[in-house]
Order: sequence, then structure tokens, then C-alpha cells
Amino acid sequence: MSDSTITDDAAAARRLGAHVRRLRHARGLTLVQLAERIDLSHPFLSQLERGLAQPSLGSLRRLAVALETSPIEIIAAADEDADTIPVVQVVGPDSGAVPEGFASGTARMLAHRPGTFRPMEISGDAIEPGEHFVHAEDEFVYVLAGRVRIELDGRVHDLEPGASVSSPGGTLHRWWSADGAPFRLLVVKQAW
Repeated sequence: MSDSTITDDAAAARRLGAHVRRLRHARGLTLVQLAERIDLSHPFLSQLERGLAQPSLGSLRRLAVALETSPIEIIAAADEDADTIPVVQVVGPDSGAVPEGFASGTARMLAHRPGTFRPMEISGDAIEPGEHFVHAEDEFVYVLAGRVRIELDGRVHDLEPGASVSSPGGTLHRWWSADGAPFRLLVVKQAW
């Protein structure tokens, strides 16, 4: 591993930690409170926020749920160096996918625009509803392929390709396949 790779990894760990700290503060949580919610030690979380430790995929998932965001957004924050993000971005179809393990499917960021919005592509085929998510940001969901069932604050909606839904921050939501076949969504959230 080269010195520049180690430096890049350390910088990414610091950006990830700083983003986790911003989210924790925005949610009004202390390190101890967050640690209790996700069953991790507060010294570990302190190290994570300072860029001295990195979470496992399972810890990252629990952390994201407790901070009302998604693992892919936390990971994306580690890649977002405002000094190096180009004004014009081109993202290939196979770039940046985060594998299954944080939800029922895969996800990838489609653009990195600090302070504006976060577009993501979500793919899945789960036939059972997973856990609910809630976050402070407004969200827009567009069905690219497949039939998806979306639950918003207890109301279930079946959507087909071309359908969309938008919801304000604070909306309890989850989605799954309406017919057992794979689906793809374009999800756009406000950025923090």
C-alpha cells in the first residue's frame, strides 16, 4: 500500500467521522446516548468521530438507523472532499455500489454534491417489508423498474415504473417488492 493510499484512507476516515459527529449533533445526541442505542462503546464512537476507527458493515448499519440516515450516505460523506469534487460529474453504471448487508438490496450514490441533494439508485427484491426508516430530510422516490410497495406513515402504496412519491422529513417509510420480482428506484434526498 502506498503512502498516498494511506493518506487518502486517513482523510476519508476523518471525513466519515466528522459527518457522523454532525449528524449526532443535529439529532441532539451525546456519544453515550448514541452508543447505548446501537450497542457500541462510546470510546469507540469517539475514535470513529475523530477518524481513528472504522465501523464494520453491521455497526455502520446500526449507526445509520440511529442517526436517521442510510449507510450509503455515511460512506458517501467519506468520499466527499469538497476541495476535489469536480463541478461536472459523470458516474458510470457500475461505480460506487454498496453491496447488500445494510438493507435488502444494493445502493449507489449517483452524484456527490455537498450541501445540495443526494441522488441514489436502490435495487432490491425483498418480498417482506424490512425495518422502518425515518430521517429529517425530504425525499423523492421514482420507480425505474419493477413494482414496488412503499409504506409511508402506515399507508401502503403500490407503484409501477414511472410512478413517484415525495415525502417530507420525519415520514416513517420502507419499501419492498410488490410481486417478488426485482425493482430499481431513484431516491433523491436533501443533503445535510
